[in-house]
Amino acid sequence: MLEKRIPPLALVLIVGLLMWAIANSGPRIEAGETLRLALAAILFVLGTLFPLAGVISFRRSKTTVDPRKPEASSTLVSSGVYRYSRNPMYVGFGLWLLAWGIFLASVWALVGVIFFVLYMNRFQIEPEERALRESFGDAFREYERRVRRWF
Repeated sequence: MLEKRIPPLALVLIVGLLMWAIANSGPRIEAGETLRLALAAILFVLGTLFPLAGVISFRRSKTTVDPRKPEASSTLVSSGVYRYSRNPMYVGFGLWLLAWGIFLASVWALVGVIFFVLYMNRFQIEPEERALRESFGDAFREYERRVRRWF
């Protein structure tokens, strides 16, 4: 089973490489180079801030950051960036891939972002959330009702 087998950062690298490999096989993003590169840079910076804020919140709460072992979580973190997204680290990784696809100026490469989101939902987030429901019960269910999965 693929659940929680591929560390999310490794998946970002794999998807990023695949995006690069297919970048020249389809239609191009027709935008001025300055605009395209500026947008890619902004998305990359935002994509860096989200995971950083997530790690800081986890460290402050003295709980694990390892996404492969959600059952090891000692605290349900719902403050900081976690007030807005249940998965800010994954939001950031998705923004990195979106920035990469825009940098590559490839419409086909952007399919990698969709694949990443679908894969993460099924094989990473769903198992994580199952473990968190088991660990934190109603507190996590209430958190799920209040806060969106992605953003």
